[in-house]
Amino acid sequence: MKNQADTAASHGSPPARTVNADVVIIGGALVGGTLAAALGQAGMVVAVVEAADPKAVTDATFDGRASAIALSSRRLLEGIGVWDLLRNTAAPMLDIRVADAGSPLYLHYRHDEVGDEPFGHMVENTRMRQALIARMAALPSVTLMAPQRCVRLDRSATRVRADLADGTVIRAPLAVAADGRNSPTRDGAGIDILQWRYDQIAIVCTVVHERPHNFVACEHFLPAGPFAILPLLGNRSSIVWTERADLAPRIMALDDAGFTRELRRRFGDHLGTVEPVGPRWSYPLCWHLAETAVAERLALVGDAYHGMHPIAGQGLNMGLRDVAALAEVVTDAFRLGLDWGAPDILDRYQRWRRFDNILMLGLTDGLNRLFSNDIVPIKLARDAGLAMVNQMGPLKRLFMRHAMGVVGELPRLMQGGRAL
Repeated sequence: MKNQADTAASHGSPPARTVNADVVIIGGALVGGTLAAALGQAGMVVAVVEAADPKAVTDATFDGRASAIALSSRRLLEGIGVWDLLRNTAAPMLDIRVADAGSPLYLHYRHDEVGDEPFGHMVENTRMRQALIARMAALPSVTLMAPQRCVRLDRSATRVRADLADGTVIRAPLAVAADGRNSPTRDGAGIDILQWRYDQIAIVCTVVHERPHNFVACEHFLPAGPFAILPLLGNRSSIVWTERADLAPRIMALDDAGFTRELRRRFGDHLGTVEPVGPRWSYPLCWHLAETAVAERLALVGDAYHGMHPIAGQGLNMGLRDVAALAEVVTDAFRLGLDWGAPDILDRYQRWRRFDNILMLGLTDGLNRLFSNDIVPIKLARDAGLAMVNQMGPLKRLFMRHAMGVVGELPRLMQGGRAL
């Protein structure tokens, strides 16, 4: 079967533009854009194929969505020159409070118990996309091809060829799939995924409240699932509200007054009067893991590789860990004059990330199953567990370091003050 470039030539059209790169990244949003900036800063030639129009992203205002960036992820963004573009709009998370609905027992993390750094920051998704676009534009070795689609990806033992919708051909030794949970690149490579859907839907919105949050992130557990209140700048918070799949569509369909009533019932009155602002979003919750993170001349990162319950706010952070690990193994091979798309290089990435991702996927799934019910014996046991951990200093500090993302074999970019 003829490819697009061959077809164009047979009809007398101008030959397709060919771009030679060291890496082609399919998907240039939060995870793909971060990888492009990391590789580009290290001197590699990167082509990024992204479906969204950059102008629409850069012109956008806050759309109600925000993400938790752990300390280790912030260090990554610092190391690639992105954090300077975000720091004035990011809200620190100084404390984390976890409680079970109706119980006087709780778990409270204070950042000053483990050092001077906050646990992480809340960053508006639109701001982060804008910062990544600006950083990619400032790196001469990174080309953002957007709005654009990859319509075909051919991989061989020595090379990758990506055919784009406009006829452009990209040739590179390595391709990276960063195109989301329904990744066409992953599916086109024949990589299967293990997955299931939760009987839950996440409702996401932003609220303004009467009293200051003092940069404390709260998560309380209701029978339908966790309800997280995450601090933004000013008297604003980002809400991640897990609701039953049969009830969430009816809540989303309410008018503003009805939606506000339902929100206030779950939010409580500790921050005074609460009002939603901006759009509200919802998405079904699912768990998935690709059977492998790599294939011939291909690596998966972020949601193309794995997806987890948002109960611990670690989804994006695990994707950024993928980025930091892949960038390290690829750039090390690049500098040594090795083939950075070879099986042994990609296998190092796979081995580095596999256990960590499986562990976090299992942990978030287990926590959701433990807390998303109202069975009395289980509720009593988990409440006692929260109170016990709250009193056990060494174990509590270990959990706090996990929340910061600073436990385990960290890539250089996540260690702070270290470059690739």
